[in-house]
Amino acid sequence: MNDSSGAPNGGALTGSAPPPPAWSAGGLALAGILAAATVAAAWHLHGHEAFGRESSIAVLAGFILGLALQRGRYCYFCIIREAIEERDVRALLGLIASLAAGTVGAAVVFDAWIPDATAGHLPPAGNIGPVGWPLALGGLLFGLGMAFSGSCISAHLYRLAEGSLLSPLALAGAVPGFMAGFACWNFVYLYGYHGAPVIWLPAIAGFAPALALQLGILALSAWWLWHYWHRPAGAGEEAGPGGSWAHRLWRERWPAGWTALVVALVTTVMLLRAEPIGVTSALGTQVRAAASVLGLLPERLEGLDSFRGCGTSPRDTWLSVNALFVLALVAGAATASAAGGHFRPQVPPAAHIVSALAGGVLLGFGAMIALGCTVGRLSGGVTALSLCGWIFAATMVAGIATGLRLRRVWWRG
Repeated sequence: MNDSSGAPNGGALTGSAPPPPAWSAGGLALAGILAAATVAAAWHLHGHEAFGRESSIAVLAGFILGLALQRGRYCYFCIIREAIEERDVRALLGLIASLAAGTVGAAVVFDAWIPDATAGHLPPAGNIGPVGWPLALGGLLFGLGMAFSGSCISAHLYRLAEGSLLSPLALAGAVPGFMAGFACWNFVYLYGYHGAPVIWLPAIAGFAPALALQLGILALSAWWLWHYWHRPAGAGEEAGPGGSWAHRLWRERWPAGWTALVVALVTTVMLLRAEPIGVTSALGTQVRAAASVLGLLPERLEGLDSFRGCGTSPRDTWLSVNALFVLALVAGAATASAAGGHFRPQVPPAAHIVSALAGGVLLGFGAMIALGCTVGRLSGGVTALSLCGWIFAATMVAGIATGLRLRRVWWRG
């Protein structure tokens, strides 16, 4: 299975990235230090009166997720690009499996909180958002941004640990994208979200029918993809990983099922013990704070802080639960990268640099008006049995498909 985002550090256009160099004692030592430091930080935060259990769990969960994302090459863009361009759906089936497992986990948690889902109450936590045109537009623009920058925001975060020189540019581009989103938020809210329905599937008919419907849709999608879309691999391509367990664990790409299981477990644990999973809240909050200081925000951001999802809000400290989760995610990816020798900076072509910056702007703007990204709005929304997750997913795929065509023209122009 190719690891190809079409950008340096995400796989070349012609196939997988070159194999990592020989084992490095320095890399293994650095991985051990990062892992020990993360555990120590989680221990310290757990007993700190200003942070507590939620922050501790967020650090551990983020670290595990970052490690799994890097080892599984779990890039939503790469997964969908492989399915569209190469008709290789193995990684996409892993993503579907992760959504199915996460759905079951979320349903168990929600059922414990609200035994009667039809009573008119939403769970106290969960990425359950309004359904309006800004959600669809945000998904479309986010998909375009993924295609132009080579990854979604979560993948750019783990690729920082691999020495990607495009990921910092894409994340930097997301800053003006978020600012543009804040600047037009009041229009978006007034004409797109104000009065928009919040559709939570269990509220319509109960947990069992909603769970059966969603799992059925996911299973049917997986069946169709495998039987009618998947292109059988060439000779020898399906061979399983070889070598020692250490080589399979740290050097080779994890099977999609491994990563899917970890993502589903982290999603459920975060929902139960901390807050719904997401990676854009911390970035958006810092951009919002900076824009406020610079006087670039409207006097009021109508309704923004009342919505669920990867929202932003003024805080006394930048070390929110989500910020700790994101920092730990990068640390986990850095641990995996150091242990396996995957830190390989490459100088990108000029066209890729411009594309990454432009894509980053689209990522930031799309995430802002959609109130989330692939992790929070797509995975978080779908597993929470919310219609908003499905709409974001559909429009995001449309954006990726369009962006792939436009990107080829741009890079070859």
